[in-house]
Amino acid sequence: MQQDLTTIIIMGHGTKDIAGIKQFENLVDIITQLLPDKIIKKAYLEFQSPTLKEAVLESLKNGSRNIIVQPALLINAMHSKIDIPKEIIFLRQKYPNVNISYGTALGIHYVILKLCRQLLIEAMASSNHQIKASQTCLVLVGRGTTDPDSNSEIYKLARLLEEGMHFQSSIICYSGTAKPSVLEGLKRAIKQNNKYIIVFPFMLFDGVLVKRIYDACDFIAMANPDVQLIKAAYLNASIELASILIERANEAINGTALMNCSLCKYNVPLIGFESQSNSKQSKLVINDFEPYVMNDIERKSFEIISTSFDWSKVNKENLAVAQRLVHTSGDYNNIQDLFISDGAVEIGIRNLLRCKQIVTDVTMVQSGIKKDLLAKLKINVWCGVHDEESYIMSKAFNITRSAAAMRRAFDLFGNNIILAIGDAPTALFECLRLIKNNHWRPQLIIALPVGFVGTVESKSELINCLQIPRITNSGHKGGSPWAASVINVLLIEGINYVAQSKILSTEVVK
Repeated sequence: MQQDLTTIIIMGHGTKDIAGIKQFENLVDIITQLLPDKIIKKAYLEFQSPTLKEAVLESLKNGSRNIIVQPALLINAMHSKIDIPKEIIFLRQKYPNVNISYGTALGIHYVILKLCRQLLIEAMASSNHQIKASQTCLVLVGRGTTDPDSNSEIYKLARLLEEGMHFQSSIICYSGTAKPSVLEGLKRAIKQNNKYIIVFPFMLFDGVLVKRIYDACDFIAMANPDVQLIKAAYLNASIELASILIERANEAINGTALMNCSLCKYNVPLIGFESQSNSKQSKLVINDFEPYVMNDIERKSFEIISTSFDWSKVNKENLAVAQRLVHTSGDYNNIQDLFISDGAVEIGIRNLLRCKQIVTDVTMVQSGIKKDLLAKLKINVWCGVHDEESYIMSKAFNITRSAAAMRRAFDLFGNNIILAIGDAPTALFECLRLIKNNHWRPQLIIALPVGFVGTVESKSELINCLQIPRITNSGHKGGSPWAASVINVLLIEGINYVAQSKILSTEVVK
């Protein structure tokens, strides 16, 4: 049975830095805990022992005849392409009865991207200023080698992070032999007049290179006190990193390898494009624009609503919204609490057709919006409350996920949205804060959250927010169906407007 024993040797680069060695050993310990049925050993390329040869000899003494050499390196470069394979060839020739397999480096795995995103968000959260990624330059620092293929991976990572997290720009530099150097990269960022610069060492564990990067940051920061320069943390031991190494080791065992589609946004939940993962692309069929036609039950309901209440005191422009809310709630008394700022309905209709972007605080609002109306007008709906990035941001800033999603909406879409809040007062409070402090100006805010904690206060503050067209109510009543109903009214009126005028048909209908 001893011949069936399998040993996985985790190959670290090695460093003279005590903290870096300890962090690597922590990663090996995590892998050991995750794989209790395997023998896990460590080895180093340089500076430390055991070497790969020493680790293999120790494995043979313990009875292992299946050995997987798994490099704990970020990018495939000279060490993983030349140095380790040479050693493995030598060992295979010396021990022909031993099966020695070789795994690949971690690579730009989508889990690595998520870890990078978390470190960047946490770094921005540590600043005394509220920093938007769209106003920040990302300086990504790679190790740097003589291998151009390896160096190009840093450009790939920078582009994925820039687009996925919506940074204003990105600059690539290296702490090793490649150019530009860290100082040159930071100087380039300064010359671009960036107010915010975040420096991310794409390094595995602490060491001389990481310290060199941080020293360069301190030097540049002292010379440029007007620039907010933020130092992000490097990658450290974690279950996520351990899981990728285990995945790579299993590939070595099975003789398989990831294809170049491993970072395709349609294949994996790539950050910033999670919704497109494994999605089926369907062709949208747009019919000719005709006025909205109610079904029989809906039509009869509105006949009853329109004749069973005195609507003379309701502004004609707001009548459709008021009646739709009665239809949703089943209560005429709710009209007394309704607040619609002057011109808000018309503004909402026109900007739905122009911006074609709705943001909701919760998925209940999103699901209540009529899909056929959205499709007809080609209008998008975004809700980020359940996105991983909102979850990470909520923890980093100690706010609710709904509030975090509002910050992301501000960053992603700017002013060109219609905002519908049906559940979370914290989302509304965050919007009001962004309006006051960051001059956010959504085209229309529909806020009808329900509940008893912060609900009345948030809606009262919105009523007094003169900068924004708004639809809300006073009191505790409301909810996601109410907010969705108001959006549906705007969509119906938008379709009727296009059907009557025809002037927007070329913009809306492809």
